[in-house]
Amino acid sequence: MQLPQNTIVAVADGEKLSLFKNEGDAANVKLRAMPATDIDSSKIASGARHSSSSANPDDSQQDEDGFSNGIADMLNKHVLDGKIKNLVVVAAPRTLGEMRKSYHKSLSDVLIGELDKDLTGHSIQDIEKALAAA
Repeated sequence: MQLPQNTIVAVADGEKLSLFKNEGDAANVKLRAMPATDIDSSKIASGARHSSSSANPDDSQQDEDGFSNGIADMLNKHVLDGKIKNLVVVAAPRTLGEMRKSYHKSLSDVLIGELDKDLTGHSIQDIEKALAAA
C-alpha cells in the first residue's frame, strides 16, 4: 500500500488505539507514534442493546463496539477539522466493521485504505511491513 507523506495510520482493536504518522514518503514508509487520544467509548451503534447486567456475556462486546464507534467519531472530527488529509485504518476485522458504520462521508473521502488485521501491540516495524505487503 502506498502511503503519502503525513498519512495518519490508525491501528485499533476493541480496546486500544494507536496513531502513527508517515514521516517517510510513499515508497519508504517511516511511521512515528503520535500522542494518545481520548476515546469516548459510550457510543453504541443504533440497534444495539443498551441493557446491561453482570450476567450478560455481551457486555464486553458492547464495550468493544462502543470503543470502535468512539474511534470512528474521533477520526471523523479530526478529518472535519482538517487535521487528517490521508488516512489508513488497520483494525481487527470486527472492530473495522463497527468503525465503518460510523464513517462520515468526509472520512471516506480521505481514506486511502483499510487493513483488517489486529496489529495492536505489534512493533512499528511489524505495522510498516504489513502496510508494505498490503
